[in-house]
Amino acid sequence: MAIYSNPFLTDNPIMHGAIPFHQIQTEHFEPAILKGMEIQNKEIDAIVNHPSVPDFTNTIVALEKSGAILHQVSTVFGNLLSAETSDEMQAVAERVMPLLSEHSNNITLNEKLFARIKTVYEQTDPNTLNQEERMLLQTTYDGFIRSGANLNPEQKERFRQISSELSVLTLRFSQNNLKETNHYELELQEDQLEGLPESSVQTYAQIAQEKGKKGYIVTLQAPCFVPFMKYSKQRELRRQLYMAYNTQCTHDNEYNNLKIVKQLVNLRLERAKLLGFNTVADYVLTRRMAENSKNVYQLLNQLLDAYTPTALKEVEEVEALAKELEGKDFQLMPWDWAYYSEKLKEKKFNLNEEALRPYFELNKVIAGVFGLATRLYGITFQENKDIPVYHPDVNVYEVFDKDGSFLALLYTDFHPRASKRSGAWMTSYKEQWKDEKGNSRPHVSITMNFTKPSTDRPALLTFSEVNTFLHEFGHALHGMFANTTYQSLSGTNVFWDFVELPSQIMENFAIEKEFLNTFAQHYETGENIPEEMIQRLVDASNFNIAYACLRQLSFGLLDMAWYTRTEPFEGDVRSYEKQAWAKTQILPVCEETCMTVQFSHIMAGGYAAGYYSYKWAEALDADAFSLFKEKGIFNPETANSFRENVLSKGGTEHPMILYKRFRGKEPNIDALLRRNGIMN
Repeated sequence: MAIYSNPFLTDNPIMHGAIPFHQIQTEHFEPAILKGMEIQNKEIDAIVNHPSVPDFTNTIVALEKSGAILHQVSTVFGNLLSAETSDEMQAVAERVMPLLSEHSNNITLNEKLFARIKTVYEQTDPNTLNQEERMLLQTTYDGFIRSGANLNPEQKERFRQISSELSVLTLRFSQNNLKETNHYELELQEDQLEGLPESSVQTYAQIAQEKGKKGYIVTLQAPCFVPFMKYSKQRELRRQLYMAYNTQCTHDNEYNNLKIVKQLVNLRLERAKLLGFNTVADYVLTRRMAENSKNVYQLLNQLLDAYTPTALKEVEEVEALAKELEGKDFQLMPWDWAYYSEKLKEKKFNLNEEALRPYFELNKVIAGVFGLATRLYGITFQENKDIPVYHPDVNVYEVFDKDGSFLALLYTDFHPRASKRSGAWMTSYKEQWKDEKGNSRPHVSITMNFTKPSTDRPALLTFSEVNTFLHEFGHALHGMFANTTYQSLSGTNVFWDFVELPSQIMENFAIEKEFLNTFAQHYETGENIPEEMIQRLVDASNFNIAYACLRQLSFGLLDMAWYTRTEPFEGDVRSYEKQAWAKTQILPVCEETCMTVQFSHIMAGGYAAGYYSYKWAEALDADAFSLFKEKGIFNPETANSFRENVLSKGGTEHPMILYKRFRGKEPNIDALLRRNGIMN
């Protein structure tokens, strides 16, 4: 494909400069990435050889603005690798990831470039810069130091090798995970459907039909896996599915991640030590609100102590019901937890998640979530079918601010497919910045794996899927409200233990009657969700909350165990995992299972020594939402303060300063304990 016809390298005539997805072919990525690197190399040379004395503008700002084409193409490529991949895309990734890693290292290990940055850092009077400029200077300087700029030549060479190896291994880890998920099928016969809701039966039939088979097929995708574990009466099949899910990437095949885990952990440790840190956590946490491992463990252990007694009672209660139904010799196993928990929830609260589905039709939920943003912030959403998308499932909306000005593009991608990885996430196709042309607005995307529509039903969501939507939409607001000068400081470019605050605060609205009444209507009758059902939802909001907390803590402890090591790991991954989170395990442990090999967050997704941030941000969001509760959940002044002090500021100031400016005080875990009913 000739370079001149490459959509990444030609002028973009599309409204708002939207990505020309309709023109992009897989073969466009590699030449565009190579061209982007070539252009940025020339830009770096121009900075290095600038005749004037190094200053903030000719060095720091020039570096910030370099690599625009490369950033654009690699952003689109990376996002599609997660949302709409193919064997051809993954082959390109195998080739270009090491090149991108090398290119990045060529910049951060460029001695002449770093010398200019260091001169600016050491000789600029901070009083001549505004707050955002000071932050850009600090993060630029720190970024180079943390990327090996101060290493000797031999160490720099090893740093390069490690970076290249990590780029390949993280890619392979994710590919193995996706392929193993897609590889598995559980075929069901008519007599094995007992207990399953009609919506799930239709889904399983539809999957079988799509695969050209008869009967019903369950996969490891969340909309299949979760309802099966929750409702299927077939205990042996629940066991099979649970074991299939929890032994992914451990089998003796090409998708095994056990060796890759060791390589990832050891290479990250070696890199941290090269840079003068004892552990990966020491390296990571210097750029976090938590600051060090001691503070992380303090939070995790505080929560462990607070929630464990309640979690033990919750498990006893579920087990008691299971014995009542199945006999006194019944032993509750992990594959029984979701099933008997759901039975207990129905018994205690007369609440069945499936009974809620008809009130959560996807289009109504979209209207409800968008309407919430309109009510809080005055922004509006208008679908635009003329803007290209990367898959027919994707919709794109123009978002307008309260004064009618263009704010952002929002892409939504709701349903699972073989080309999309599991989970839910928010990302940007274009971030926000300001320059001489004005305020360049962001293009944000939220990607999920929700229940699909069937032949005779629209997409009906579970309550937990509504929660997930609110969570990712909170991240989207953080991206869309970005209002900073520099791209690298805008939107979600903040400390990782702060980035979950905007997402998790939105989840609080899920059980607010005032919010639910704006959209939760039966998809057939149009009737509002009954008041008593909302009350049951509120009453059940803390059901098994302590057990859920221990589950999150187990992931945080596992993450910290891998990344507070001071010596390379040569042991058994499964055994190490079981030891790491032993304090959080209440149900019997299955020796064959392994979370680490499919834990993309900490192995391939940037959360290494950072998974605790979900609980850290939960303490923040409970504290922050208590102000909304105090002032009224739709209070525009509170919302505007949150927008101005948190959502729009990105990484321009330390997050604790931003938080205190909004909240008026530092947070603690008391609001979280009260919200969860652990403390009165």
